[in-house]
Amino acid sequence: MRRILSEFRLYICNHFISHIPSHTLRLWFYTSIMGFKLGKGSTIFMNCKFDCARGLTIGQNSIINANCRIDSRGSIEIGNNVSISEDVIILTADHDELFEISGRNKKVIIEDYVWIGTRATIMPGVTLGKGAVVATGAIVTKNVETLNVVAGIPARFIKTRPATFEYTAEYKRLFH
Repeated sequence: MRRILSEFRLYICNHFISHIPSHTLRLWFYTSIMGFKLGKGSTIFMNCKFDCARGLTIGQNSIINANCRIDSRGSIEIGNNVSISEDVIILTADHDELFEISGRNKKVIIEDYVWIGTRATIMPGVTLGKGAVVATGAIVTKNVETLNVVAGIPARFIKTRPATFEYTAEYKRLFH
């Protein structure tokens, strides 16, 4: 019975709540019913999909844009002033071996001031260092050092970003 209720909660979250054009109602559901921890000024835009309840912690003034898939089975920690663009996939679960196919969970850490471009994929166990930038469409399979910009499949170092962090990523739009 507990499993049925848990699956029903995810169904309600992904198929109804995520389509409500009100940040206030969605964030209430995410914190009260899903058990996510969201810092002041942070928001999750419409049509994001979640693979499980709990396991998601977001700092202050961070944004998860529309249509992202967030797999928090292995837990995800997102820092302050992080901007996650549309259609990003963050995975925390994979399979141990190709033939054995036993599942495993690995935590993903996204530190402060990280920017992740549209349709990027963050694989299980990855840490994105403070101020890192992940280019559009990149697939990140390894840790990204502080201030590094990565791009490609798999993501590779491109350059170092200037260390100026005097901005707030907080961003809300009506009906999103």
